Amino acid sequence: MSSKLEVLYPRITKKGPFTVEASGYEPVEGETIPRRHPAAKDKLISTPEDGVSTVLDIVKRASEKFGNANALGTRKLIRTHDEIKKVKKMVNGVEQEVDKKWTYFELSEYRYISFIEYERLVMQVGAGLRKLGMATGDRVHIFAATSAHWLATAHGATSQSMPIVTAYDTLGEEGLKHSLVQTHAKAIFLDPHLLPVLINPLKEAKEIKHIIYNSDVDVKQEHIDKLKKEYEYLTIHSFEEVRKLGEENPVEPVPPAPEDLCCIMYTSGSTGTPKGVPLKHKNVVAAVAGVNVSVGPYVGPGDALLTYLPLAHILEFVFENVCLFWGGLMGYGNARTLSDASVRNCKGDIREFRPTILVGVPAVWETVRKGIVNKVSQGGLLTRNLFWGALYTKSFLMSTGLPGVSILDAIVFKKVREATGGRLRICMNGGGPIAKDTQHFISMAVTPMIGGYGLTETTAMGALNDPTEWNDNAIGSLPGSIEIKLVDFPDAGYYAKNNPPQGEICIRGDSVMGGYYQNDEETKQALTADGWFMTGDIGEFDKNGHLRIIDRKKNLVKTLHGEYIALEKLESIYRAATVVLNICVYVATDKSKPIALIVPAEPALKKIAADNGIKGDHLESLVHDKKLQGLVLAELQAAGKRGGLAGIEIIDGVVLVDEEWTPQNGLTTSAQKLNRRGILQKHKKEVDEVYAKIS
Repeated sequence: MSSKLEVLYPRITKKGPFTVEASGYEPVEGETIPRRHPAAKDKLISTPEDGVSTVLDIVKRASEKFGNANALGTRKLIRTHDEIKKVKKMVNGVEQEVDKKWTYFELSEYRYISFIEYERLVMQVGAGLRKLGMATGDRVHIFAATSAHWLATAHGATSQSMPIVTAYDTLGEEGLKHSLVQTHAKAIFLDPHLLPVLINPLKEAKEIKHIIYNSDVDVKQEHIDKLKKEYEYLTIHSFEEVRKLGEENPVEPVPPAPEDLCCIMYTSGSTGTPKGVPLKHKNVVAAVAGVNVSVGPYVGPGDALLTYLPLAHILEFVFENVCLFWGGLMGYGNARTLSDASVRNCKGDIREFRPTILVGVPAVWETVRKGIVNKVSQGGLLTRNLFWGALYTKSFLMSTGLPGVSILDAIVFKKVREATGGRLRICMNGGGPIAKDTQHFISMAVTPMIGGYGLTETTAMGALNDPTEWNDNAIGSLPGSIEIKLVDFPDAGYYAKNNPPQGEICIRGDSVMGGYYQNDEETKQALTADGWFMTGDIGEFDKNGHLRIIDRKKNLVKTLHGEYIALEKLESIYRAATVVLNICVYVATDKSKPIALIVPAEPALKKIAADNGIKGDHLESLVHDKKLQGLVLAELQAAGKRGGLAGIEIIDGVVLVDEEWTPQNGLTTSAQKLNRRGILQKHKKEVDEVYAKIS
């Protein structure tokens, strides 16, 4: 076993195979024999250690084992800085100069509490909920951005056997109302700016009696007054007031059992009514055990995890609980304040906290890569040649096992690493496929990037890369708590008998849910009678036993000539083009080839424009230039060919858009997944024009 804080390199140092066929199974026609992590060949691993069978056990163990060491860190918002800039924008086909406001944030340094102090906070919050009149089994809804108070509310509710209900803070009124009414929640914790969003949902969600707002953020008294005027029966408290109630009125915890409900997580709801996924304590603990088998040997006290992804997303919820189990330090950040570019008079969260572990989604990693590339391209010829030469040399040394990597890291890549705090040992991609080029680039220039795959329904368990099995051609081996089999999907030619075996990924184990909340129809479609969850993702196992995701049934689109195109696969490859900030690939069923809608990376777009004599200072004017659109199309087509795409997968047209797709405008979910329908509806006119031009 490796020492916890050793330097990790992007290469395979372990001996495979990294997954094995599970014991006791006979072959079934149209299916592979289930595979497992080698440590779980004979029995799945459902608890990380004896005595840890609920989420509350994790909190108590962390306090007992790690004591006065720092556990959680937060920053305070000191003030915001608004800056007005003139930009050119097309309004009704006419270029006009308009004012555009940019907001920057000034933040304090991190302030920390220990594991003992965190357990005390959790118990006080639980006692405070009881003092409000809440009882065991009552549901506490959490509708807020990620913060230490979010986690403490969740664990506080758990200490009194009160399940939590989670929803993204961008869910919207209808989705929020659905989750409140369906779960019969009695209390809700939310960020102060979301108080007005409650006005309409509470007309139907009549069981909500208590509102708790996050006291880390300033509240407007008018929002409280309006709620009280509309609903006189409500009690409205700050988080700090609830904590103080608990401190003054202590009660013994009511520990949950492994089979008790821990949380009901709602999907982000980009299409249709969001589904509730009920997860028991045993599901979450099994996920912690599964992650611990793969990554636990390399992580421990001394590691620091920057936490900023939505806690309403199962990946972040599991990782924060497993971080407590490992005794790591968590520093809370925000997606809007990660880098120095978005703050004033202080460092961004990454450089201020200096994490050793960073979890992100593809959009985050693409931004990191493009930021490094832009910085390098601004240097002189010598700087550029040195950087790219070193990157090539390091890749060669990694693949051959030859020495010299530490010298390159110390001389060439040191400044790049300082931009991420200088201490990163592992970073992880989750939430969607990442371009191989991007994973390889960050692994060589910054730190090894491992892959992760899972779903809310499987408590984030699916595949996870052991850092010593680094592989940029696959996601990785399986967590110790689950097994996976591949089942034939004949429509697209994916069969278990193929070489390598291919098919729909089906997952089973203690981290898999028992069914959707009050939704038998969806449950029957997703779960087999013997407990296999059918993911809808198409996978294959490589020669090392690592899982690869090669398609998704929902995102397989049949073209005019009856051939299938996998949208997410194409997006992951085209996203590697420097000019792409975000991308949505689309193919009409009556067309033979796809097109792409692109949110351009402004610095890269400006460079292409300048290099080709195209005038324009701002994104809003550049995206309408026909010559520039043609140049971007050519760059993407080249990226597609480099990525090994077939002729029918090479895009035939491009739409450039001047507005970023965000959860706030409803064009992505909080987990950064595309709202395809919304994007296509918003840009229907431009899409029709592109198809008319290439038909």
